[in-house]
Amino acid sequence: MNELSKILEELIGLTESEWKKFSNQLKRQEYKAKTLLVEEGKTADTLYFIESGLLRTYRNIDEKEITTYFVCDNQFITIFHSFINQTPSSEFLEVIEDSIVYKISYHSLTQLYKESSKFDKIGRILAEKNHLCALERTLTLQTKSAKKKYLDFIKNYNKKIVQRVPQHQIASFLGIASESLSRVRKEISIS
Repeated sequence: MNELSKILEELIGLTESEWKKFSNQLKRQEYKAKTLLVEEGKTADTLYFIESGLLRTYRNIDEKEITTYFVCDNQFITIFHSFINQTPSSEFLEVIEDSIVYKISYHSLTQLYKESSKFDKIGRILAEKNHLCALERTLTLQTKSAKKKYLDFIKNYNKKIVQRVPQHQIASFLGIASESLSRVRKEISIS
């Protein structure tokens, strides 16, 4: 929880009393790999901060899993469109490996928003970062070759994600076939 405190101090400058108010709303939870935290059709009512572990979001399209996002240590995650609008999710949120998280409910977070503009700023910053990430991902998927997608992925994503996420999930995230990703990885390791 110390890392979360440091992150919020840097982002919004929480005082000690504001941190105490925020941290009192957090619940520490441990999850086993393959646990679904949000299912398609259910409303995402929790924001998660990952202390340690790996999680992903994905969609089922024509009975095929399409990974849309990965997170690991010291990052936030939820199904943002569902969480913000409090509507049913079109995605799943899954634990990839055993993880420890701190979670806060939508209700608790919105109550904090009303109490201080600093808390409201947390929501705005997370929404902005999520939006920018989605824009970058769309541009990447539409304009880059398989090799360039993978090179950008290994450059921009945490090493834990690059090294420990199953290859088929990375391929689906990059919008390429697993076989193509294997060829790209082999080509990169040879050169």
